[in-house]
Amino acid sequence: MMKKKIMLSALLVLGFTLAMSAQNTPKVDAREANQKERIKDGVQSGELTKVEAHRLRKQQRNVKKAEAKARADGDVTPAERAKLDRKQDRASRKIVKQKHDKQDRN
Repeated sequence: MMKKKIMLSALLVLGFTLAMSAQNTPKVDAREANQKERIKDGVQSGELTKVEAHRLRKQQRNVKKAEAKARADGDVTPAERAKLDRKQDRASRKIVKQKHDKQDRN
């Protein structure tokens, strides 16, 4: 009986910790999803070449790594949030630039 209580308590703490870390950067996560969708749309419409899409996806992976690094200690500071925001701003501008240049998939 005691083992069950300890195990249940451990699972509750783990679940709570995971839920809190997932909610730690909802704005960052939403922007990542949005930018991933924009890249996908650019490929489907022919606005992005395969090489351009690959580079943009690589940039998104770098943002994701920076986010994981910021979350590593369990708390994302305002300075870390600002840094992630700047990285996403640069990535967004790059997506716009690549989608509207003269290159296309055709």
